[in-house]
Amino acid sequence: DASPCGSGQTCNDPDVASNKLHDFTCTCDKDMNLVQVDGPATCDKNECASNPCGMDQTCNDPVQELSSIHDFTCTCANGVVTTGAPAVCEIDECDAIPAPCGTQKCDDPNKASNKLHDFVCTCPNDDSLKTTDGPATCDKDECKYDPCGGGQTCEDPVKELTSIHDFTCTCDNGVVSTGAPAICVVDECDVMPSPCGQGQSCEDVNTASNKLHDFVCTCDNDKRLTATDGPATCDKNECASNPCGMDQTCNDPVQELSSIHDFTCTCANGVVATGAPATCEFDECDEKPCGEQNCEDPDTSFGVRHDFKCSCSDGSKQTVDGPADCDGDSNPCTPNPCGDDQTCEQDGNSFICSCKSDSSIVRKGVPVKDCDSSQQGSGGSDSWGVSGSGSEVGSDSGSDSSPPTPPKRDNCEGNPCDGDQECESVEQESLSTFVCSCKDNKFITKEGEPADCSVGKGNECAKERVCGSYQDCEDRS
Repeated sequence: DASPCGSGQTCNDPDVASNKLHDFTCTCDKDMNLVQVDGPATCDKNECASNPCGMDQTCNDPVQELSSIHDFTCTCANGVVTTGAPAVCEIDECDAIPAPCGTQKCDDPNKASNKLHDFVCTCPNDDSLKTTDGPATCDKDECKYDPCGGGQTCEDPVKELTSIHDFTCTCDNGVVSTGAPAICVVDECDVMPSPCGQGQSCEDVNTASNKLHDFVCTCDNDKRLTATDGPATCDKNECASNPCGMDQTCNDPVQELSSIHDFTCTCANGVVATGAPATCEFDECDEKPCGEQNCEDPDTSFGVRHDFKCSCSDGSKQTVDGPADCDGDSNPCTPNPCGDDQTCEQDGNSFICSCKSDSSIVRKGVPVKDCDSSQQGSGGSDSWGVSGSGSEVGSDSGSDSSPPTPPKRDNCEGNPCDGDQECESVEQESLSTFVCSCKDNKFITKEGEPADCSVGKGNECAKERVCGSYQDCEDRS
């Protein structure tokens, strides 16, 4: 059988009796010191013997021992040295394919040193135009290569290598762009989908001037129906798009293009608005007719107007269809509502009047009618039923019998309202006044003075706040 050590070597198996494998040794015949276990030995210690460096390089194995391998050196003629492998003696980046400089002249000044990215490209028409590690810009006039394209004028104001992308492109209509071709014509109708939508034709009348938002949409079914910068309204019946919304009736009396925004919206309660949905539930207090005072509109759901109530913040006064007179001191005794022969004392938001001649005779909220006639001996009582025993208002005298019920004060005495109005006397714990109401319209009232019954007669729009600050008023009666 062939020896596992090959020719020129001796094979020895020291453990034949034990059947142990892979323990045989190979010993070089020419040098018994060169031994290898389980394979052929390297019998030549000089690694250069096999010429690992190739042609044109010098190989040197400084330590020719078996323990020292791959320490040989390869040296180029230009002095480039590599250990353990052949050296790359010369790299000329200009030899690359494709040529790194294109059609320009290429020079690698440091190819002997193997330095990369140092090649130089030089323009053939101007040796001063050079670039390292890439092609040079050989023409300083950027317009030479027609970057603007046909139909535009190119101008390069600064024809220097340091000034690039400063050329201008000018359209025949005067549109100018710097560093790139200009957009000479803009037709807004070319976009998809069409800005006019279906059933309409689109025309951009000023494409040459680049003017925007001037395209015109024309309805196919009626060339008179046009709109600029958006779709036209091709249906002359404005109610077709239900502008009034739910629960309102829409009516377009004149269905012509020349008559727009003349449709009316009518609420179930009869409130009508033109050109916009009606406000069917109207709260007059939303317009702040009372200013900083408290406001209440009792009939918002019926569109009734002029029935809002204004009241002072302390609750002392209330007025219908206008601000209450809350000027002056909040003290209800200023000025004295009781008269010269009586003393006024504040009682919360109300007041108590007492006779100066007999302080035990008192009345709450209104003056004592007659201090002289109200006296009944030493402890009389007035019509309010407060005894003259000196007890406080509303106190219990300890008697089982209650004071007599006083007669109701008539604040309508003498009819302070106009002849065509009804007067109602209001007598409450903190309020003693009268309310005038129109006989023809009970909703029109006024507290403390005659009501304005002219509302509803003649032009209703003459009355302030009929429609509010931001609405137009029309009297259709």
